[in-house]
Amino acid sequence: MSDSAAAAPIAVRIAVLTVSDTRQLAEDRSGDVLVQRLTDFGHVLAARDIVRDDVETIVARLHAWIEDPEIDCILTTGGTGVTGRDVTPEAVERVADKLIPGFGELFRWLSFDKIGTSTIQSRATACVARGTYIFALPGSTGAVRDGWDGILAQQLDSRHRPCNFVELMPRLLER
Repeated sequence: MSDSAAAAPIAVRIAVLTVSDTRQLAEDRSGDVLVQRLTDFGHVLAARDIVRDDVETIVARLHAWIEDPEIDCILTTGGTGVTGRDVTPEAVERVADKLIPGFGELFRWLSFDKIGTSTIQSRATACVARGTYIFALPGSTGAVRDGWDGILAQQLDSRHRPCNFVELMPRLLER
């Protein structure tokens, strides 16, 4: 076993944001799934909130968490569809320094096996914003499971090879 494989994973400080006009914390099953998975892995839940489907409200929450030195990564759930109220991708783009288009592409590819062509309605997206990762997932529990289990569990694992997002964190603000 290599030294990197034997090393303990680095705990990432992750905030979970649910975007919904109807849910409260008590009924936020998708947020609960993310919290359970990230803490089971050994990451730290740095913050959690629910905001309504409104670009300005989402952007304000994202900015506050991006500026918080105790948050390395933000996971959002909800608001990634194509209806008029679905504005999470627009909010993410407003705060982004660099988009990570492969995240949405891979998410849709993985979910195709489960929901077929309906995956085309997902606008899952990701970016880096002032040194903080943001991953925007759809609002269903199945989608957050797919996103965590199929992508984020590996990419937020400092031991994953050949590369992972965690090992890049110290270099995200390089110029």
